[in-house]
Amino acid sequence: MTPTDHMTTSSSTVRRIIYLLSGITAATVLTIYLFMRTTPFGAPPSGSRQERIERSPNFREGQFRNLSHTPEITEGYTMLGVAFEFFFTSFPRLKPEDTIPSVKTDLLALAPDQNVLVWFGHSSYFIQIDGKRILVDPIFSGNASPIPGTTRSFPGTDRYTVDDLPAIDYLFISHDHYDHVDVSTLKALRQKVRFVICGLGVGAHLERWGFDAVMILEKDWNETVELDSGFTVFTTPARHFSGRSLFRNNTLWMSYVVQTPTMKFYIGGDSGYDPFFKEIGEKHGPIDLVMLDDGQYDKKWKYIHMLPEEVIPAAKDLKAKRLFPVHNSKFTLGNHPWDEPMKRVAELSRSENIPLVTPMIGEIVRLNDPDQQFSEWWTGLK
Repeated sequence: MTPTDHMTTSSSTVRRIIYLLSGITAATVLTIYLFMRTTPFGAPPSGSRQERIERSPNFREGQFRNLSHTPEITEGYTMLGVAFEFFFTSFPRLKPEDTIPSVKTDLLALAPDQNVLVWFGHSSYFIQIDGKRILVDPIFSGNASPIPGTTRSFPGTDRYTVDDLPAIDYLFISHDHYDHVDVSTLKALRQKVRFVICGLGVGAHLERWGFDAVMILEKDWNETVELDSGFTVFTTPARHFSGRSLFRNNTLWMSYVVQTPTMKFYIGGDSGYDPFFKEIGEKHGPIDLVMLDDGQYDKKWKYIHMLPEEVIPAAKDLKAKRLFPVHNSKFTLGNHPWDEPMKRVAELSRSENIPLVTPMIGEIVRLNDPDQQFSEWWTGLK
């Protein structure tokens, strides 16, 4: 073989390798693209829905924006470093060894005049108040990810299914992340829900999953929604982000103040600390019960999830009479011990004299009983 023949053979081999790698890369990209177009990912806003989004004062340069500058990763850290830590660093007690304690309340047997709240773990809960039934961010599939088996719920936390729920008057969705918008749960709920209240753009997901457009109330921040029977919803900001696929911030993340004939409560969704809490409190306070995100935090993403030391100030800003800390005790999405959010917020609430609502999963919270006491059910669990 001449040198020229050798060079030609080598070049041919290199080309075959390049073609093979290019084919593998293209196939991988196509597979990911097709997978991300499957049902669990929902649908991006389009048409008249997108036109409405683009008229929002909170939508700029192709994305929804927070009121304050909000890096997803705190200054001094990088997304690559966070990813490396996620895959290669071991953190203690991210999941409980013991089964999470719970009780099973028969929601179908509740008397119509009972004003109660029942928590399902994480940020999911049921409220029956003044004759209406409300459901917030339901997730009953046991998995907070579009990939089955990757973000499993803790043992003991899956006590309820959609079959355990009565008909729902108002389903509230705070934002479209997988631990708040669960496709299998929502598809099973379609026939039980009268109206869905959500942020701009989220309705595209719901319509893909079979919800009728006439039952979806998509709102921007700072709107007022007059419902029936003396119920009013004030849509308020949150400091977070959104997205179920490669698209980020194409739907709006929300919080809500809900005024009923007899009480007022705040659905906080996921949020970092921000001055708008004080503005909401000044406009709508005092608020009988506030639900605030207190888990899955880290100083590396402190702008999109509150640290425990910020939860109590946020509750005080909101002029809360009682605080219900949520977004904990069901999934591992942060790097802290699973019970740390409850321990730290409980300790801080005592020093600030903020009454806490800390039910077990399934335990009835009596909304008309501000003196109801709750156990620190996490104490002693491994």
